[in-house]
Amino acid sequence: MKIREIRSKTILSVSKVYDYVINPYVGCQHACTYCYARFMRRFTGHREPWGEFVDVKINASDLLHGEIKRKKPGTVWISGVCDPYQPLEEKYRLTRKCLEILVDHDWQIVIQTRSPLVLRDLDIIRKAKNIEVGFSITTAEDSIRSIFEPKAPPLPERLYALDVLHRSGLKTYAMVAPLLPGADALPGSLAGKVDHVIVDRMNYHYADWVYRKYGLEDMLAEEFFFLTAQEIARKCAETGMECRVLF
Repeated sequence: MKIREIRSKTILSVSKVYDYVINPYVGCQHACTYCYARFMRRFTGHREPWGEFVDVKINASDLLHGEIKRKKPGTVWISGVCDPYQPLEEKYRLTRKCLEILVDHDWQIVIQTRSPLVLRDLDIIRKAKNIEVGFSITTAEDSIRSIFEPKAPPLPERLYALDVLHRSGLKTYAMVAPLLPGADALPGSLAGKVDHVIVDRMNYHYADWVYRKYGLEDMLAEEFFFLTAQEIARKCAETGMECRVLF
């Protein structure tokens, strides 16, 4: 793993998903095979494979201190092209520092992660007036997770973190994207732990080789995506969870 400390020029960027996005890191240690963010290699000069480099924006909180005073308040997504709670966050605490600033200024926050490390920051998160914490959970089978997300936290750890957050009175959600084999069983695991579920197929071409290697080619068919999404939506309705299918 190549770790490089850098000084960024900006941290609070305009987003197509929310008003703004904060990415404290470039690259991600979770190295998910299907990750759309691997396109970042084109702009960073890294030759290492995706998942084997991370640039740490060591001045992230300093930048945010200045930028938040100049920009119109809005909803901030943490994060879009990295996991804000990847293992390096335990050392650098960039996400935590940025959260503190956002909460102090009463900005609306949406956290998206795969890591139970987010529980470390419950003391800050509980102070926020408008915050939502979501976990990316792509399948109910940890054996499938280990194929596509070999370096990401196991599913039981994510479900435990969601449960803790939800029981703390926080608004929580699950992002089921991309749809992996076994995703149709997720509503049962998520019941009582999230307020809503978002389902999307995302971009699969990066991980096509994984499907073929493990004999899962049939799962690449359009019918699989459609039927799995509909089954998740049906089961969510049965348990009273809101579900949005984005395709």
